[in-house]
Amino acid sequence: MQQRRIADAEVSAIGLGAMPLSVQGRPSRDQAVETVRAALDAGVTLIDTADAYSLDEHDFGHNEELLAEALKGVDGVMVATKGGHTRTSGGGWGLNGRPEYLKAACEQSLRRLGVDVIDLYQYHRPDRDVPIADSVGALAELLDEGKIRFAGVSNFNPDEIREANEVLGGRLASVQNQFSPAFRSSEPELELCHELGIAFLPWSPLGGMSAAARLGERFAVFADVAGAHGVSPQQVCLAWMLAKSPVVIPIPGSSRPASIRDSAAAVHLVLTDEELKRLDG
Repeated sequence: MQQRRIADAEVSAIGLGAMPLSVQGRPSRDQAVETVRAALDAGVTLIDTADAYSLDEHDFGHNEELLAEALKGVDGVMVATKGGHTRTSGGGWGLNGRPEYLKAACEQSLRRLGVDVIDLYQYHRPDRDVPIADSVGALAELLDEGKIRFAGVSNFNPDEIREANEVLGGRLASVQNQFSPAFRSSEPELELCHELGIAFLPWSPLGGMSAAARLGERFAVFADVAGAHGVSPQQVCLAWMLAKSPVVIPIPGSSRPASIRDSAAAVHLVLTDEELKRLDG
């Protein structure tokens, strides 16, 4: 497995997005644990979770507790979790970016994960009722207190990324935004992370790859390149992302061992300049 960096830590170039293991349509507990362990066997050393990855408010924290079980006795894996999203009645989603809430949420994540320090703690999504500086300021305090090793943000635009990095005194370690062949509006954020040397973690990087209609003719290009290499279009998608910048670390979601094994194998796929140009479309 190739390695990339989040701040001064090395992690696998492709991580595991653990959200599908805990939300609607999730697999059995045994299959979920098997999926995590398949990721580890494939060389994955970055797993992304969040306290809100659950069915509803009664199930809050499910994903973190699941990972704590699956990773028991395992060393050398960076677990990245998030706070600031809430779950509401009936399986809805809410936001709470108040500093006191984020600090309390971090304490609960520490407990559920069974660790003394969270490797990477990310502010999940901006709460428009709370200034960015206040919310990210809570992460700065958690850093200073030694509760978290690295701080990150998710679903931020370029101006918000710059502000977060300033509030953190240049210690912003990562940005996690949606990015895929079907959703490329986060390219400015990717480019800014490249400029600043901040890890960019695309969430839902395979979005649209399983539904060719969403990509239209562009899916045919990914499928054509995949056929030439004897791999899946999903592997081509991830290899295309990795080629964009050394700061890119995709975190494809998986709920089956076979899917994360296929995703992890994308690190071995080398695309030509001509293929990358075609894929950029």
